[in-house]
Amino acid sequence: MRLFRSLGGDTEDGGDAGDAALLRAVAKGDPAALAALYDRHAGWLHARLTRRCADPDLVREVLQDTFVTVWRSAGSHRGDEAGGWLWVIAGRRLVDAHRAQARAARTESVAHDMTPVAPSAEDRVLAGIEYGDVGTALDRISPELRDVLRATVIDGLTTREAAQLLGIPEGTVKTRAMRARRELRAALARMAPEAGPLGGTA
Repeated sequence: MRLFRSLGGDTEDGGDAGDAALLRAVAKGDPAALAALYDRHAGWLHARLTRRCADPDLVREVLQDTFVTVWRSAGSHRGDEAGGWLWVIAGRRLVDAHRAQARAARTESVAHDMTPVAPSAEDRVLAGIEYGDVGTALDRISPELRDVLRATVIDGLTTREAAQLLGIPEGTVKTRAMRARRELRAALARMAPEAGPLGGTA
């Protein structure tokens, strides 16, 4: 099924509908609603991904993967605006794509040189976030706090960028970021009472 049109097109289907309404329609299997979301958000997503990745083919692949994920999980979105949620998905897909490239490069390197290749510091940190206790704890805090934490910490956005993407004031981003860190520490403490507090300041 062809879901996407070229970048920069006007929204044709659901042009007057808000993101929440379009996502509800996508969750019910409406491809026109997905196309409308794509028309509305693909341009800025493409521009932001391009700033983080110089490979245009990889950017296009990540953008498509982002909207495939939206198609599959639209029902899980909460709130009126989809921008922040879309960027979290796109950022994670880009990280996944970079990891896949790195794994392929390491595999090719090992085929020519049997010297073991240690994972980079970034790989270790991201693996810990996604698959370790931190990732589990993130899933236990409220979605609006989780989105802020992922945008500002995992995706490395500034407070202003996070505010623009999530559609909330900068002050709210700061407040939610502090609350998110407190909730994350509490979640980690409940999971491993013997462990010390999460490092860093709120």
